[in-house]
Amino acid sequence: MRFAARLAAVSLLAAVTTVGMGSPAHADRYRNDQWHLPFLRIAEAHAISQGEGVTVAVIDSGVEGGHPDLTGNVLKGFDTIVGGDGDGWGDDEGHGSSMAGLIAGHGHGSGNKDGVLGMAPKAKVLPIRISTAKGHGGGDAIAIGIDEAVKRGVKIISISASAPSADSSVLIKAVERAHAAGVLILAAAGNQPKDFYVAAPGRYPGAVAVGAVDQQGTVAPVSVRGDEVQLVAPGVDITSTSRINTATNTQYRRSSGTSPATAITAGLAALVWSKYPQLTADEVLERMTRTAVDKGPAGRDRDYGFGLIDPVAALTAPAAAPSAPVIAPSIEVSLPEIPDLPDTRGAGSGLLLGVGLLLVLLIGGVLVVVAVVVFLVLRKRR
Repeated sequence: MRFAARLAAVSLLAAVTTVGMGSPAHADRYRNDQWHLPFLRIAEAHAISQGEGVTVAVIDSGVEGGHPDLTGNVLKGFDTIVGGDGDGWGDDEGHGSSMAGLIAGHGHGSGNKDGVLGMAPKAKVLPIRISTAKGHGGGDAIAIGIDEAVKRGVKIISISASAPSADSSVLIKAVERAHAAGVLILAAAGNQPKDFYVAAPGRYPGAVAVGAVDQQGTVAPVSVRGDEVQLVAPGVDITSTSRINTATNTQYRRSSGTSPATAITAGLAALVWSKYPQLTADEVLERMTRTAVDKGPAGRDRDYGFGLIDPVAALTAPAAAPSAPVIAPSIEVSLPEIPDLPDTRGAGSGLLLGVGLLLVLLIGGVLVVVAVVVFLVLRKRR
């Protein structure tokens, strides 16, 4: 099914400060620009997992499948809107290609040391196109993309886009269906000042809203705060792949916002699921949130959620302690004393007992009086 361009516009959330970048003067220029790689200790994480066997659906503006840093990692996908080729390939804006590079870019050149390296370079990307140069899809288009991703058996959906401000029952139900199917949805929290609160679908139950931090690990001014935020990741001056523009000789871009933070977090989920394929979506999320670096006030908060993602910790931390089983006490088990609490049933029983005793006393008294009277009458007759 396709959606016409007349649908309400959907926001692509990365392009806060986006700069087209040409061919590198030095082979490793773009790799060196990816400050988030050493910040997150990705080389150490890649020694443990590289995302092999995991597919991430990218619901966005399409993906440049022929990009040298993405070749072989982009599957034939799906379009929810007119103007594309029907398979999610091609990208009029560069936004979707940028997200795909952050997730599954493998670089190029000798030893793949040039270009962009993604969080999970051996993962696959399923592009689902919701926007073209002819127009953007709305919340319903995102919902169709979610359902299609679930249908195709993906484990992770990355959505660096937001639906219009009005909540969509269609989108809410699509998120619910995906969660019920065991799919992990990562969605951008939104960018200020355009967004005033956590954007849809990130704010919906069953989705994980992701915020952005800067090079110091401090929540970025652009990142929307809110109770629904669960994790944060690097999202300021992030270099990644883009659409290939032969006219300007550009195929990379730098952007800031919660979009790149979301894609980076989706890449981490691919690393974790590849390392621990037996986990459920909720268990993958639990591992990511449990190992996140707590920022701001202790515990979960509106700025950082559970904290800043920590790929190495997420891949190496011991499994969560299982919940203690509920065991019915036997007669040998000493039970704690039950406190004295008001009990209406006990109060009623006491009342009945008191009334019964009173009646017995009254009847007994009457019988004694009657016996005395009879005794006196009989005595007179004598």
